Amino acid sequence: MTETVERYVGQSVRRREDAALTTGRGTWTDGISVPGALHLALVRSPLAHARITGVDVTAAKQLPGVVDVLTGEDLAGDFAIGLPCGWPVTEDIKVPDHPPLARGEVNHVGDGVAVVIATDAATAADAAGLVDVEYDELPAVVDIEAALAEGAPLVHESLGTNHCYTWPMVVGDVDAAFAQADVVVEGRYLQQRVIPSAMEPRAVLVNPDPVGGGFTIYSSTQVPHFLRDIVAMVCGISDSKLRVVAPDVGGGFGSKLNVYAEEALALALARRLHKPVKWTETRSENHVATTHGRGQVQRMAVAATREGKILGMKVELLADMGAYLQLLTPGIAVFGAFTYCGLYDFGAYSFGCKGVFTNLTPTDAYRGAGRSEAAYAHERIMDDLARELGMDPAELRLRNLIEPFDEPRTVASGVMYDSGNYEGCMREAMRMVGYDEVRAEQRRRREAGDTVQIGIGIGNFTESGGLSPSKVAAGVRLQSGGWEAATVRMLVSGKVEVVTGTSPHGQGHETAWSQIAADALGVHPDDVEVLHSDTAVAPFGRDTYGSRSLPVGGVSVHMAAGKVVDKARAIAAHLLEAAEDDLTFEGGRFAVAGTGAGLSIQEVAMAAYLADNLPEGMEPLLSADNTFDPPNFTWPFGTHICVSEVDTETGAVRIQRFVAVDDCGHVVNPEIVAGQLHGGIAQGIGQALYEEATYDEAGNPTTATLADYQFPTATDLPHFELGSTVTPSPTNPMGVKGIGESGAIGSSPAVLNSVIDAVAHLGVTHIDMPASPEKVWRAIRGATR
Repeated sequence: MTETVERYVGQSVRRREDAALTTGRGTWTDGISVPGALHLALVRSPLAHARITGVDVTAAKQLPGVVDVLTGEDLAGDFAIGLPCGWPVTEDIKVPDHPPLARGEVNHVGDGVAVVIATDAATAADAAGLVDVEYDELPAVVDIEAALAEGAPLVHESLGTNHCYTWPMVVGDVDAAFAQADVVVEGRYLQQRVIPSAMEPRAVLVNPDPVGGGFTIYSSTQVPHFLRDIVAMVCGISDSKLRVVAPDVGGGFGSKLNVYAEEALALALARRLHKPVKWTETRSENHVATTHGRGQVQRMAVAATREGKILGMKVELLADMGAYLQLLTPGIAVFGAFTYCGLYDFGAYSFGCKGVFTNLTPTDAYRGAGRSEAAYAHERIMDDLARELGMDPAELRLRNLIEPFDEPRTVASGVMYDSGNYEGCMREAMRMVGYDEVRAEQRRRREAGDTVQIGIGIGNFTESGGLSPSKVAAGVRLQSGGWEAATVRMLVSGKVEVVTGTSPHGQGHETAWSQIAADALGVHPDDVEVLHSDTAVAPFGRDTYGSRSLPVGGVSVHMAAGKVVDKARAIAAHLLEAAEDDLTFEGGRFAVAGTGAGLSIQEVAMAAYLADNLPEGMEPLLSADNTFDPPNFTWPFGTHICVSEVDTETGAVRIQRFVAVDDCGHVVNPEIVAGQLHGGIAQGIGQALYEEATYDEAGNPTTATLADYQFPTATDLPHFELGSTVTPSPTNPMGVKGIGESGAIGSSPAVLNSVIDAVAHLGVTHIDMPASPEKVWRAIRGATR
């Protein structure tokens, strides 16, 4: 009788990361203590736009415990270059200088003016309050449409304009599609600024090595490899002298996919002072000094027949850059260009985006970057088109979905999706929510004149996950390869080490990668150690963001483990005096077919270590490296359906049910997938109903603390009903697609569409995010008047 071999991929193996995190044994950057460390505090501009006319540091320097107070001019020689932009999307893009500390002019509230170095954090903060900065206030521009108007104040006078770039794309004959349409619907949708609000604010500690002349940098970052490479350039230090460690990281959501001024300052000051230097962000600083997400005005039009068949689409965006270009700022809106067509089948598409400077905190990646914005717009306009045609919004979508496919196909935006069964996914979501029953309840409440109305909203989406192909990255001028590196090695004990270039901060890579390696090598996941987030251990990597970790990094682990098995097979065949083709490998054991002879992979690993009886020319040890650069993105997709109740007398919204059916290809760990979806959906609901970073006309933040910036708590969220379909990706040998951002992409349009649907019979056709009770109440009152 053949013994059943246990497989771990596909099982909800308990996350090994959680024990330490839930019992207070995590290692956070701020919790790392180095003897003799100095502490930094930044003096930040209280004005959105001003010339710096004087900085008096006398009082601050006199405070006991203060080591020094330095300005941008004092540190000008400590930096080889300013903070770089890594995604200059066009050849003629305008890129302003971005020194780690402002020199001569500040351009947003929170712009760093001076840095205090002291023996403890409290003294540094006190001294920062004693620095006297004189400003000559300048006019500020805070609205992206107003910023392009003639005579608008200039954020950077040296650029001569607030226009950063224009990025156009046209596929097919758009003019012809609109000319032959029976119906053209236009929409203007706002993507408000949101503050990522990671549980752990940013922090950095730089510890110099007095013997070797190098530096160890601990940072709460998503991208230790990016950080090493970029601060080396900024500070003019060889990357070989830098070791970057990302310890436990308490959330990132894209805001830590960056290299910030404080990291460069800490390194420069550690070099200057020959002492360890530490900085930890306060929550108030986080609201003005860490990048914001979103920030777009979206104008969209669709052309269709009376029967609801879409013929063409036009998209025009204004994207808020903020005051400077951080690492990926210009490319975020452009990244969405390829998914505004959604899951829908039509032949003509145009997209244009203008980047615009404002005197606000810079924007950059936020969960679902570019793709969330795209899904919101295309799902909003699908509902607008359905209302214009008098058609059920689900029926309209079903008529336009791309037919099922399991090999790459070109879509309206000109890119190739990998695989999809969109109708199957959507119908499963409709079945789970009881779509017809909800519509019946809606009719009942409307006929009864109920003050609490019910609405149903759909959020269909796909996203370019697995951010990876290096040639594609180069094609859109992203200055980074998209590959990922992995090493798998079997130790003399028979245990396994996996080294990955990904850098998890909540995604469960230690658990999932151990499952992948365990299945490939025939060992137990507990016998697999996963090493990551330390450039001295994993010198090569592209880190974690863009739903890329599993379809690029995890697949690279799978492929490296396959190489280990191939080498072990050759050694086993040699030891067993058999042909490689005659060996089977199952459950961690090589066996000669038709005989009882065999060796475990652990025995082979020992033989490779002893190296006294190996095939001619074979190197010792059982280890393999792999670098995977996929041929295409992966394209996870899904349908989210939200059922909301709206109190027509107060505008209050209550989410009654939320169903999410997602397809991320083959699943490694269902529990991790569910956790990623829960978090993403919560963030999407937050943007839809609660969150918005606001400013007054002078550029002063009016949501500068958590007392003013609202986001959902657990009591505001419904039970999430999750379902799935499985459409493997043909772009990688595991058939996986990624899931980290999906929850945040499908949820916002589903929620907003449900709110509008609940009160559409009252004449409401548009509400912008966040749909606060006041905003909903005013929309109802305006429509009824």
